[in-house]
Amino acid sequence: MLTKRIIPCLDVRDGRVVKGVNFEGIADVASPLEMAEFYNESGADELVFYDITASHEGRALFADVLREVANRVFIPLMVGGGVSSLADFDRVLKAGADKVSVNSGALANPDLIDEAARRYGNQCVVLSMDVKRVDGEFMVFAKGGRVNTGRKMADWLDEGTARGVGEIVVNSIDTDGVRGGFDLPMLKAVCAATSVPVVASGGAGKKEDFLELFQNTTVTAGLAASIFHFKELEISELKHYLREDGIEMRI
Repeated sequence: MLTKRIIPCLDVRDGRVVKGVNFEGIADVASPLEMAEFYNESGADELVFYDITASHEGRALFADVLREVANRVFIPLMVGGGVSSLADFDRVLKAGADKVSVNSGALANPDLIDEAARRYGNQCVVLSMDVKRVDGEFMVFAKGGRVNTGRKMADWLDEGTARGVGEIVVNSIDTDGVRGGFDLPMLKAVCAATSVPVVASGGAGKKEDFLELFQNTTVTAGLAASIFHFKELEISELKHYLREDGIEMRI
């Protein structure tokens, strides 16, 4: 059985970690370096950094913050936000990222996925999808969940997989920050449609949500923010709980 991963997510704006509900109501939490060091010591399997306003504001991602974090922590780093070219991939990877997440940049230029996979390898290219229900359809949103692209999730998933992404992060806007559980119907639909590893994001509120996630879907990892940031659940506690219930964990 493959080991499942627990991944904290740091949403960064103006050099600070922030968190909102349904992608709105953003509140300040802490410094990225402080949070990264905390998670490095807490047993996180990986760490995700999203510069949540880079795409919306049309600017480059925070390479200076990333470089400082990469020098201090020793778990894999996935980084996204404002990545729209191979030059962005190069800059982020050189600053210390292990994987680069593309979202709005890939929607605007799907060829970016092919080009990055060829140059850096599929394992470096992660397709992040912000998905929301619209009239009963799973639709893909861009610009930090602000813009409905008109693309159906299933179509974008098929295209991204065919173009060579090595991993897919599914962010449910409907459940983001609500802490009522992961969006299992959405995640089941994604897992059934691709053989690429899937990371679930949006909705974790208690340890039982992770157990339900791993027992009912084939996702490879659960990603969360609020529940870890505010120390309502310790990662080591979560991992021991999951292992006791038969979910393979690295402890």
